[in-house]
Amino acid sequence: MTIIVAIILFGVIIFIHELGHFSFAKMSGVLVHEFSIGMGPKIISRKRGETEYSIRAFPIGGYVSMEGEDEDSKSPRAFGKKTIPQRLSVIFAGPIFNLILAVILLIPVFMVTGVPTQEAIIGEVQKSSPAQVVGVESGDRIVDINDKKIDSWETAVNEIRASKGKKLEMTVLRDGKEKELAVTPKLEKGVYLIGISQFREKGVIKSIVSSFTATGSMSVQMVKFVGQLVTGTVPGGVGNSVAGPVGVIGMVSDAAKTGFINLLYFGSIISLNLGILNLLPFPALDGWRILMIIIEGLRGGKKFDPNKEGMVNLIGLGVLMVFMIFVTYKDILRLFK
Repeated sequence: MTIIVAIILFGVIIFIHELGHFSFAKMSGVLVHEFSIGMGPKIISRKRGETEYSIRAFPIGGYVSMEGEDEDSKSPRAFGKKTIPQRLSVIFAGPIFNLILAVILLIPVFMVTGVPTQEAIIGEVQKSSPAQVVGVESGDRIVDINDKKIDSWETAVNEIRASKGKKLEMTVLRDGKEKELAVTPKLEKGVYLIGISQFREKGVIKSIVSSFTATGSMSVQMVKFVGQLVTGTVPGGVGNSVAGPVGVIGMVSDAAKTGFINLLYFGSIISLNLGILNLLPFPALDGWRILMIIIEGLRGGKKFDPNKEGMVNLIGLGVLMVFMIFVTYKDILRLFK
């Protein structure tokens, strides 16, 4: 069941990406021949109007087939006949829709889990932890540690971790009164902790703001990873750091087992990654098409030979498929470890 949920989520993310291309193509008057989710043989296909809508056997992608996209066409509704802004909007729409989906999926996540406050307020106290043993309670505000004023949660965490296991004299504010406690941090996985977590605030507005902030932060991390991917400096190697459809579906399946909120969070990450990776200037990806259109604009509107450009995209697709086979092979090996 969790694998089925994973495939459905993966399909929804691909659908949203292709919906972006499709919607802006229609708005620009481009003739769309097919809107497909998945690759390979058709499972379900239905034609409505001028467009065929299909679901294909392998849930590893999708596409929107447009007139004159990879070949020369004299049709006034061909993709290549549209203005540069129109074509850019069609190509950009797929990744942008994925970024929007990432934000939307994170909103209910933060509404349920709450948004961490930067103040030094304790959220939960772990059972039988050093903090609980000495009487620390949820809602306590840390005022100082060893006479050092604590003005943020980060400062409190740093002081606790720097203790090296020595007893800390901690002052907390509870119900308007200060209370002094002596707590000894415990070493766990190489880090000194006392068993407290950050207080999290709940609210619609805070959740919306945090979803945008989190999406921005994850985007920065993803761009950094792409840079490591290009330069070959990915920790652990590319094969161990990149997952194909088998690996992604497996991870989503694991997330589904831990609850719906974790599934939404993981879905937002996948959607964001799909959007950013598609902006890479590599043949067959959206980023390559965007680059070609921008260069065309710099050349005063002089177009590239669409048949040659289509061949370059076909070669790029072949390279991507070989890479996909490689990471899928690695995914399968990991399954049997």
